[in-house]
Amino acid sequence: MSTESILKDTSIAFLESYLNNASPTGYESEGQKLWMNYLKPYVDTFITDTYGTAVGVINPDAPFKVVIEGHADEISWYVNYITDDGLLYVIRNGGSDHQIAPSKRVHIHTKKGIVKGVFGWPAIHTRLRDKEESPKISNIFIDLGCETKEQVLEMGVHVGCVITYPDEFMILNENKFVCRAIDNRMGGFMIAEVARLLKENNKTLPFGLYIVNSVQEEIGLRGAEMIAQTIKPNVAIVTDVCHDTTTPMIDKKVEGDLKMGKGPVIAYAPAVQNKLRDLIVDTAEENKIPFQRHATSRATGTDTDAFAYSNGGVASALISLPLRYMHTTVEMVHREDVENVIQLIYESLLKIENNETFSYFK
Repeated sequence: MSTESILKDTSIAFLESYLNNASPTGYESEGQKLWMNYLKPYVDTFITDTYGTAVGVINPDAPFKVVIEGHADEISWYVNYITDDGLLYVIRNGGSDHQIAPSKRVHIHTKKGIVKGVFGWPAIHTRLRDKEESPKISNIFIDLGCETKEQVLEMGVHVGCVITYPDEFMILNENKFVCRAIDNRMGGFMIAEVARLLKENNKTLPFGLYIVNSVQEEIGLRGAEMIAQTIKPNVAIVTDVCHDTTTPMIDKKVEGDLKMGKGPVIAYAPAVQNKLRDLIVDTAEENKIPFQRHATSRATGTDTDAFAYSNGGVASALISLPLRYMHTTVEMVHREDVENVIQLIYESLLKIENNETFSYFK
């Protein structure tokens, strides 16, 4: 299957709308609706759980169950304190980066709708030159243009409201996708594309395929922990992002040597089941899909860990997408890597299709 034909115009249109929609941790429902609506023609049924993880299922009656998974949530902020003169102080919801906050525009999500604001910051002229303060959680703040706490409350903003950035999707130099929340709604997009390809290519799998878009990964893999207990899969192939380490100020001796445009990244870690990983590597080599390798030490830090150590042990593997500028509003990936991750998951499922390979994972 040529990667040239993988992403259709309709695929890119869905990707843009899906990324532009806010789905902060704990508030993923609107994004899940978009995702399920796109996936609906390609699956037999859906599962959802109490906290909002969405699962499209193909061949739900099959006893052998294979998961392909990404996570739906994005990092955000919570309103933590409102001053008497109407400024907001925040705490993290996930791994939000305080250093990029100053001068960013924000959306505050309230029952009355979106309230717009900005992260303020003292002008360069007013800061102390000899001991200039850096942005940190204790000094970044949001300005809504209000003069009193009462005005803030009247707008529907209160402690506990979630805050996201409005930065939207764009394409740089024809083949670089840029947006906030590529970590990891791109994963949800890629597994949906796998389901589309299976349907359009009339592939019938002898196992149940569970296309899982988990919630709450950014605060500790919580959605994957819950849905793993519901599905009780035999195999899980997880996709997430990893760091492109070729940009300035990253130490390759620590982070590894990985670059966007050079292909999917196959993880080596205790949580990765060796035979499943080898099947994926063999699949890449047989189909001439470029790939990279990454050693992740004790934990992958992704939903792979949640699936691997559930239900007495689930054969799990991780295929990552190289990403620049993680947890910023300008996360960047290469279109060819996106296409190759989709192809690698698709071809790996077809390799598992051979019933003889089932014994690998028992």
